[in-house]
Amino acid sequence: MINQTLRRSRSLLKKAYQQTLDTGERLLGLRDALTPPRSMIFVGAGDYKEVGEHFRTLFIELGGLKPTDQVLDIGCGIGRMAVPLVNYLAPTARYEGFDIVKSGIDWCQQHITPRYPNFRFQLADVYNSHYQPTGRYPATEYQFPFPDAQFDFIFLTSVFTHMPKPELENYIGQIGRVLKPGGRCLATFFLLDEESRRLMPSPRSRYNLQYELDGRYVADLSDPDICTGFDKQYVLDLLQQKGFNPAPAFYPGTWCGRLEGKSFQDILVFQKPA
Repeated sequence: MINQTLRRSRSLLKKAYQQTLDTGERLLGLRDALTPPRSMIFVGAGDYKEVGEHFRTLFIELGGLKPTDQVLDIGCGIGRMAVPLVNYLAPTARYEGFDIVKSGIDWCQQHITPRYPNFRFQLADVYNSHYQPTGRYPATEYQFPFPDAQFDFIFLTSVFTHMPKPELENYIGQIGRVLKPGGRCLATFFLLDEESRRLMPSPRSRYNLQYELDGRYVADLSDPDICTGFDKQYVLDLLQQKGFNPAPAFYPGTWCGRLEGKSFQDILVFQKPA
């Protein structure tokens, strides 16, 4: 309870500061049309543009994203991954994004889609204890709003880091359903293995996922969905059970105190059989 109160207080102070900066940028004309106000951004730390461009590079280099791909962004937030793709994906390509936070979807629909009609966004009215406590549908039962075999490339950035185990299992199954044969998925995780467990208690680690809770590992029992990790071998086994090719590519992140990594979170790239 104390942790939640402190987080709320910090969040309010941060928002007030950001609103002041937003006002100055608006008056001086310093923000471009495809960058949301700071006070609206809810998708994590880091510079909005820099993080998006970083992941665009990873999508291309690690995930094999092509300009002509049909793309699904699960947990698209307020367009941080979509914006750097508008000048990479061809007009004949298709981008679909969905998220559980209405303000992010509204902003994307108002600012991105009118300029790039092949970029579409929709709200998923799904419950999450941290991000959408009034959501109507449980994520364990949510069916992605697309027919089978629609997408060449799917990505999730910091989605599985906020999910309980049954929700993860449903989403992995849904990813397999909507991917085309041979399609790829790039997803970020906090994955626990011998190395990350050894490093987590160290001062260099950003998170110590020390509490086991219903098959996942969390940093804060009072707000478990704020930061969730899974046993690495469990996730690898799950992917194989759901029909993906064995031995997905694994790129360890720096979150637990590693000195080097492709990104902050761990990355898995897995593929549906052709």
